[in-house]
Amino acid sequence: MKKKKIPKFKSEKEERKFWSREDSAEYIDWSKARRAVLPDLKPSLKTISLRLPEHMLADLKLLANKRDIPYQSLLKIFLAERIDYELRSQREN
Repeated sequence: MKKKKIPKFKSEKEERKFWSREDSAEYIDWSKARRAVLPDLKPSLKTISLRLPEHMLADLKLLANKRDIPYQSLLKIFLAERIDYELRSQREN
């Protein structure tokens, strides 16, 4: 399948707007993509508010205490593991 040509953009804002409404698969052959490692990049963080049942938070704190890490860090580990699992499962189907 012939891919569309990616247009030239006047600004990053214009490019962001373009990709927000376009399907990149029509422009890029993702089957040829390779994962890039960018070791010096620091992940951008976003603060969120999350409501958890008190018993779940207590259990999380207990597990984190046993591992001697902050409960927020343990929550991020659990989320990262589950997200990775879900994404791998989707690729296999």
